[in-house]
Amino acid sequence: MKSRIPGRRPLTRQLLHSLVAATLGAGVLMSQAQAAAPPTDEVMTTGLSVTDDTVNVGILHSLTGTMAISETGSIQAEKLAIKQINAQGGVLGRQIKYTVEDGASDWPTFAEKARKLLESDKVATVFGCWTSASRKAVLPVFEQANGLLYYPTFYEGLEQSHNVFYTGQEATQQILAALDWASETLGAKSFYLVGSDYIWPRTSMKIARKHIEQHLHGKVVGEDYYPLGNTQFGSLINKIKLKRPDLVFAAVVGGSNVAWFKQLKAAGMSAKRQPMLTISVTEDEVLGIGKQNVAGFYSSMKYFQSLDLPGNAAFVKAFKAEYGDDAVIGDVTESAYLGPWLWKRAVEKAGSFDVDKVVAASPEMEWKDSPHGYLKIDPNHHLWMRTRIGQWQNDGQAKVVFESDVIKPNPFPKGYN
Repeated sequence: MKSRIPGRRPLTRQLLHSLVAATLGAGVLMSQAQAAAPPTDEVMTTGLSVTDDTVNVGILHSLTGTMAISETGSIQAEKLAIKQINAQGGVLGRQIKYTVEDGASDWPTFAEKARKLLESDKVATVFGCWTSASRKAVLPVFEQANGLLYYPTFYEGLEQSHNVFYTGQEATQQILAALDWASETLGAKSFYLVGSDYIWPRTSMKIARKHIEQHLHGKVVGEDYYPLGNTQFGSLINKIKLKRPDLVFAAVVGGSNVAWFKQLKAAGMSAKRQPMLTISVTEDEVLGIGKQNVAGFYSSMKYFQSLDLPGNAAFVKAFKAEYGDDAVIGDVTESAYLGPWLWKRAVEKAGSFDVDKVVAASPEMEWKDSPHGYLKIDPNHHLWMRTRIGQWQNDGQAKVVFESDVIKPNPFPKGYN
C-alpha cells in the first residue's frame, strides 16, 4: 500500500481536472489583464498624458464663489466614478489620475483653466463646467486644442460641438415637457418668467415664452432677470403678487436660490398660494436653501435621488458610503457621475484615448441601467432620456409626479431659435 501524507487527499481524476482547469483559467485571466493594457503608442498618438500605467484627466468646476453650492456635488460624483473605475482595473489597463482646477464662478477663469488642462497638463478629457456661461467660455479652447469635455448640466440647447458630450437635458427635454405638464395638469394659462441674468436662463426663457404663446396659447404676464449672486428679491415678489400668475417658471441659479426661496416664504408665498416650477433646483440646492423653504414647489429634471431604480439604489449607496449619510444627490451630480463612465466605455470601444477616435466610438452607445434609467448617446452628442417632474417634500426629497417616455434630444428645435 502506498503511504499517504496525513491530511492530504489523493489526486483523483476529478481533482486533477479541476487543477488543470484552474491553471488554464489563471492563464486566461493573465492574458486578459495583459490584453487590457495595450502598448501606449497604440492607444495614444496625439501627445496626451498617458503612460503604460496611468491616464490623466481634468476636473474643472467652481470650488469657490456663488456657483460652488451647485458644483460641489459634480466634483464628488466625478471623483466617485473615477474611484470605482480604478477599482475595476481602470481604462485600457491604466489607472485614472485627475487634476482639479477651480473655475471660481468666473467665466474667464474657466477658459484660462481649461487651456492649462489641455495645453500644459495634456489631459485625455475634462469633466466640468456648470453654467452655460462657463461652457461658452471654454468651448473655443476645447475646439482649438481638440480637447474633449463632458458637460453635466441641463441647458438651453442651441449648441452642438465635436468636442463636447452633453450629459444633462437640453431644452426640448426639460423645458417643453415641463410646460406641457404644467398646462395639462395644473391648468396653468398665465406665467411669470424669472431667471438669473446670463445666457442659460435668458435663452431658456426665450424658448419658454415661444412655447407658452405659440403652442400652449397661454400668456406671459412678467419676465425678470437678476445678477448671479443677487440676494434681493423683494420687488420681484411684490410684482408677482400683483400679477397673480397661474405659475412662476423659474431659473434662478447658485447661491441666489437661498435668498429667493427664503424671501418667498417670508412673504407668505407658499406653494399652495403661488405654484412654481423651477428648472434649476436640485437636491444639491435644497441642501443650502432649506427643505422647509421648498416644500410643495416643483422641479423638472431627468433625475431625483428618490428614484426607485436598481442602478440608482447602487449609486446612492456608493455615494453615501463615500461622502456620508447626510450627502444628497441632485440631477447635475448624477449627470456628472455619467461622464467618466461614458468616457471609459467609449475609450474601450475605440481602443484608444485619442479624442477623435473616442468621439467616433460614442454615438449609439446605450446604458440601460444608469442611475436615472435608460440612456443612449445620440450622434448630436446629447443623450436620449426621460423627463420627470418632482414635487419637493418636507424631508427635502422629491416625489415624482410625472415621467415622460424616453425623449430624443433635439438641440435645434424649429421655431425656437
